[in-house]
Amino acid sequence: MTTRVIIVDDQAMVRAGFAALLAAQSDIDVVGDAPDGAQGVELSRRTHPDVVLMDVRMPEMDGLEAARRLLDPPLGVTHRPKVLMLTTFDVDDYVYEALRAGASGFLLKDAPPADLISAVRVVAAGEALLAPSVTRRLIADFARRPAPRRDRASLRLNGLTPRETEVLELIARGLSNQEIAEALILAEQTVKTHIGRVLAKLELRDRAQAVIFAYESGLVAPGER
Repeated sequence: MTTRVIIVDDQAMVRAGFAALLAAQSDIDVVGDAPDGAQGVELSRRTHPDVVLMDVRMPEMDGLEAARRLLDPPLGVTHRPKVLMLTTFDVDDYVYEALRAGASGFLLKDAPPADLISAVRVVAAGEALLAPSVTRRLIADFARRPAPRRDRASLRLNGLTPRETEVLELIARGLSNQEIAEALILAEQTVKTHIGRVLAKLELRDRAQAVIFAYESGLVAPGER
C-alpha cells in the first residue's frame, strides 16, 4: 500500500530535496507541496494525504496553527492526516504545542535521509515518532513549566486498570516497549496491547499524547524517578 505525502515548508530547496528522496521509494507517493501553513491546509484538504511533513516556523501561517486546523477540522471535514513536524531544534515550544494538538511526532531537518523515510513509514502506520530520548527531553521541559490543571485528566485515569496505569507511568518516564516489558516482566506484545488499551480508554492518538496526559493528570511529576 502506497503512503501519500505532502511537504509543507517555506524553503523551496527543502521541499524539493525531501520530495525527491521520498518519491524514490516504491511505497511513498509525494502528492504535492506548499510554502506555508495556509496553503498546506488547503492542499491537504484537496489531496487527502496520509502524512503531512510540516515545518514549524513559516510565514503567513506557522506549522502549529496549520497542524491544529488539520487535526481538529471544521464540521463536515472528515479527513485527518498524520502530521509529522519538521524542526531545526531538539525541543521547541512550537513542537511541544503541536504534540498536544495531536501531531504524531517530530523530526530534525538535518536527520539522515534514512531517518526521514523511516519516519514517514512509522507515522503512516499509526505510531508516534517519539523516541525514549526525545520523551526524556520533553519531561525535562515539563519541569520548567507551571503546574497544569489536573481535575479532568485525573478523573479519566480512574478508567484504567492498575496494570494499564503502570504502563502509562513507564511510558511517561521515557521507557521503550522493551524496557517496560523487562520492568513489568511481561512479553513485549502484551505491553503493546496494554498501550493500545490505554490510548483507547483515554481517547489519545498516540504515545506522544500519552506522555503529555500522564504529566497533566499528575500521575507522574518532573524530577521523579
